[in-house]
Formats: sequence, C-alpha cells, structure tokens
Amino acid sequence: RLVESGGGLVQPGASLRLSCAATGFTIEFYPIAWFRQVPGKEREALFCRSDEGRTREYADSVKGRFTMSRDNAKNSVHLQMDNLKPEDTGVYYCAHMSELYGRCNRAARAYDTWGQGTQVTVSS
Repeated sequence: RLVESGGGLVQPGASLRLSCAATGFTIEFYPIAWFRQVPGKEREALFCRSDEGRTREYADSVKGRFTMSRDNAKNSVHLQMDNLKPEDTGVYYCAHMSELYGRCNRAARAYDTWGQGTQVTVSS
C-alpha cells in the first residue's frame, strides 16, 4: 500500500515536499515512481527509482525544479518541488512496480500499486 501526503494550495514560486509512505513491501528492492495528472492530460511520469539507486528523470518540464529522494529507513520516497508554476497544478501519485529488482518504466501501465493521489494547486 502507498499513501501520499504533502499536497496543497501554494502561490507560484513556492515549494512543496510530497511524501509517499509504503507498507507491505520494501521500497529499495522495487521500482517506485512519481506521476502527475494535470487536467485534460494523461498521467505523466516524472521520476523513478529502483534498486539500482539511480533516479531516472522523465519530464523536461520539471528538470531543475523537482527532485526525487528515497528514505530506506522510513520506507518512503519524497518529491521536492521548488519554484512551482501554475502548470504544475494536478494530482500527484506515487506508484509501485511489483517486479522484484525490476527496471524503471515511464509507462503508467507498468505499475501495479498506486497511492490515492495528492492534489497540488499552484495559483496566485
């Protein structure tokens, strides 16, 4: 199970830190990804991290502003979002691929377990 937290309403230029807590499996052995879905668009992969330890970046629109990290001790991942823009508004999800030592994939259909999502709204 995955549970996201940390969303909210912020002004442009602000920062937010999203968290995704996992239960029932150990995240460091599986691919874990962050996705977002903005109104009118398909769910988009942002980052993924697997047992390799390297974070894959998928979205040019967030490069230099967003960062994914993993806390193995807390069995959780985080998404640090800085310099937020109105176009970042959407629902953010973390997702788990159930293949042990699997490889990251930017396709949403590759992931088996999803959190409930957390709303991020960037507006002045």
